[in-house]
Amino acid sequence: MADNAPGQPRVTAIIVVFNGERYLREAVDSIIGQSLTDWELLVVDDGSTDQSAAIIRDYEQRLPGKVRLLSHHDNRNHGISASRNRGLAEACGAYVAFLDADDTWLPEKLSEQVSIMESDPALGMIYGRTLIWYSWDETDDRADFLYPLGVEPDARYDPPALLERLLQNEVQTPTTCNALVRSSLFATLGGFQNSFRLMFEDQTFFAKALAFAPVYVSDRIWAKYRQHAQSCSAVSARAGADEAARIAFLKWLNGTMADQGASFRIRSIVWKVLAHETWQANKRNIKRRLQR
Repeated sequence: MADNAPGQPRVTAIIVVFNGERYLREAVDSIIGQSLTDWELLVVDDGSTDQSAAIIRDYEQRLPGKVRLLSHHDNRNHGISASRNRGLAEACGAYVAFLDADDTWLPEKLSEQVSIMESDPALGMIYGRTLIWYSWDETDDRADFLYPLGVEPDARYDPPALLERLLQNEVQTPTTCNALVRSSLFATLGGFQNSFRLMFEDQTFFAKALAFAPVYVSDRIWAKYRQHAQSCSAVSARAGADEAARIAFLKWLNGTMADQGASFRIRSIVWKVLAHETWQANKRNIKRRLQR
């Protein structure tokens, strides 16, 4: 059984919102609609100037003790990582689950994930399939789809098997809207890296989890990942910033694995991927300059 104290929730759900009023109610309602009701919801307002805070205050009044609005000490924007860490500092649940303000959970997510986690106390994290969700927009003719998991589903993987395959782009990246994490793992490994404000901010924790903890990968679909032009990933792709963001992440990971006392095997895997991708990026940059 999970080690939450009497009177504390089984799961802490954390939403970070920055000017997300358009989709926020739908995200919150998908948590309220969970078949497992033993949860608390912490919504971290990352300096919004729209009606996001007012929306959550309404939920606070309707669900006292279940929903709480948090903010940074200066009420300014600090980025996704710092905001997730702000929520973690207040979390009381034995498990933590994240949901972006524009995504949704399916009703059985928490119930099914908690059941699997409690059947194996050694598990640090669980994740499954995430629906890449276009059909929310009736004007978009693109079809919803699922990325391949890249591994046999419904199985436990001991470290560092998933990290190695993730760095080689052979497995689906865990998504924050899909994962459930044992709270004690954050206490052991630390949370998210504040300097990563947007892209790869989630991987600064997931990579540590895959390197050091047993992880269960499921074939179940537990979340819908909304696709729209204002999302962080869409903005980064349009700006051509994805490659630089990945190199920055790999450099960070290379140092972090050494600091965390990772095995020689893990550190060599990270270093080889960093060296290869840096070399490839430099080749592309030289080619682009010569073509000007």
